[in-house]
Amino acid sequence: MKKTKLITIPNDIPERILPLLLGAPIWDSSCSPEARVLFIERDGGLYLKSAAAGTLSREAEMTRFFHSRGMGTEVFDYFTEGDKDWFLTAAVKGEDLTHEFYTGDPKRLCDTLAERLRLLHECSTEGCPVSDHTSEYLARVEENYRTGNYDSSHFPDSFGYASAKEAWEVLEKNRHLLKSDTLLHGDYCLPNVMYNGWEFSSFIDVDNGGIGDRHVDLFWGAWTLSFNLHTDAYRNRFFDAYGRDRVDEEKLRTVAAAEVFG
Repeated sequence: MKKTKLITIPNDIPERILPLLLGAPIWDSSCSPEARVLFIERDGGLYLKSAAAGTLSREAEMTRFFHSRGMGTEVFDYFTEGDKDWFLTAAVKGEDLTHEFYTGDPKRLCDTLAERLRLLHECSTEGCPVSDHTSEYLARVEENYRTGNYDSSHFPDSFGYASAKEAWEVLEKNRHLLKSDTLLHGDYCLPNVMYNGWEFSSFIDVDNGGIGDRHVDLFWGAWTLSFNLHTDAYRNRFFDAYGRDRVDEEKLRTVAAAEVFG
């Protein structure tokens, strides 16, 4: 993750957090225009994220839940002040799985990603704050379809659809197949899985998680290997390492149809 060192403390930092920044090196590690992320070199490292009011509440809830299961970082603070949410967490040891240490051994990386996902999906869903990810997911997809949001350009040919009409027909036919019975990450991509060496550290960016259908994570797991390794050669290996007994190709086609609508 790229970081840019800041010379001065941003002038909008709330008073309740300001003491943590005083006297500490601060780095901007933002990667999207929707949120600002600061890395604070104090107490082993802290991340301070800010975004529009109300937009980080689900991420805070899901991060706390994942932390309670030993799979997420510790949340130190979350609050809204004025027009912004503020979210403070501990840094995670290690690097995300896009680091060359991992991509340099793609077979082991593929198997690790698959096996970690199977372990996640076998976790208890009790206490998860998002109880029906699938209904929310399908509602968002339908809204995007109605407003003409269609883009298949980022998906490999094995998941592609020739048109929005073709994708929508598959989704309409098969949407009943998708269940809410499994704990999901929701955006299961290499940058969101942290390892220290080959030892699991944490999931990050879990705001799309909840109790949903495992094939959402399976879709993104196969996609990230193709995208980040620049080859679709590991798709079958990924599903084999996860366990073919739990992979339904028709459900994967359905999720693929949903994802082209954003």
